[in-house]
Amino acid sequence: MLTATLLLVGAVLFAMGVTERDVKRLPLSASLIYLLAGWAATTLGTAFTEVDPVEQAAWLLTCTEIALLISLFATGMRLGMPSAHRAWKVAALLASLGMVATIGLATLAGVALAGLGWAGALLLASILAPTDPVLATEVQIHAPADRDAVRMSLTAEGGLNDGTAFPAVMLALGLLGLHELGGFGARWLLHDVLWAVGGGLLLGGVIGRALGAALRFRLRRGHDLGWDELIYLGVIALTYGAARALVVSTFLAVFVAGFALFHESRHARDAMLKSNVQSTDLSKRLMAFGERCGRLVEVTMVLFIGAALTWVQWRWQHVAYALLLIAVVRPLGVLAVVRRGTLPPSQRRLVAWFGIRGVGSLFYLAYALTQPLEGSFARELVSLCVLSIAASIVAHGVSATPLMNWHQARKGG
Repeated sequence: MLTATLLLVGAVLFAMGVTERDVKRLPLSASLIYLLAGWAATTLGTAFTEVDPVEQAAWLLTCTEIALLISLFATGMRLGMPSAHRAWKVAALLASLGMVATIGLATLAGVALAGLGWAGALLLASILAPTDPVLATEVQIHAPADRDAVRMSLTAEGGLNDGTAFPAVMLALGLLGLHELGGFGARWLLHDVLWAVGGGLLLGGVIGRALGAALRFRLRRGHDLGWDELIYLGVIALTYGAARALVVSTFLAVFVAGFALFHESRHARDAMLKSNVQSTDLSKRLMAFGERCGRLVEVTMVLFIGAALTWVQWRWQHVAYALLLIAVVRPLGVLAVVRRGTLPPSQRRLVAWFGIRGVGSLFYLAYALTQPLEGSFARELVSLCVLSIAASIVAHGVSATPLMNWHQARKGG
């Protein structure tokens, strides 16, 4: 299996590298191509054929966690420039109240369509709640100077809600008897909500600003910091380690650290330019490295999702749940909390449509599978999650380019 998988990943990476310009002209996202390649290769029995999601959940958990950390740090850096208060307000609403509304509606759908119990349906809905900070790059901001409200809102939401989904997942596991909630949920509220979320945000800001200040100190004294990869990965590892030690959200800490670090490195560049000192703009180099890492994450993770389609139980209830999540649950959840006037109507509808599921959901699925779930429920959870993620990649991958082109033309007009 390993040999075939390496051949597949290597072939796709090389092919996409040499045909990038041609692929960008297609009316679909690159993620859709990776998805189809992973599905075709596994269906033909050439890759990933020996992977069992339940038996190898720990391996899947590690891979998806690493992928998310790299992606979230890059997302934080892209968002590092000051932006409109409105876009951040929308992102905060989507990652908090919007997530609660979406989880509530998806839980109802899980009970009604999939026949799950309330706790099981809540776990499924919580796993599928976070949107992806990497997939469907057509709807993400591409540079800190990009201040488009739709792109900003979706990108910031993807960076925040991988962390804010954690309390919902833990609540569902608690209701299943697999996590301690405390009397009247007191432990869950204090530890999994307030401490994990608040602590992750605070820790990321402190570390990002502190390390950024150290970089600024060196840059202002004329030191050319050329080991971008070591700085990039070092900040991620240090933030992740500190977050684990304090038992706060690692995802929020790394995301905010990237955001804060970008601010500090930009301040260093501006100060050097004012002093007529040559600047190589470390922030741009770090972002370029992060973008390359993001591409690798996107290719490998979506190939795996395509391969995972072989685990799907093709029941009409599962298909209906996936379609309902994309076409009804996400739009209603967004429209319920992003009120008229917060965004123009056309932008509000675009944000409501683009709720791309991806690596974050894979991580929480793997985390749930490492718990002692009942066998048949675990298999059904895998089927529903993989089908929902794949359906999202297809629906949003096909619609992203034409809709965002329409949005851009409308703005330009």
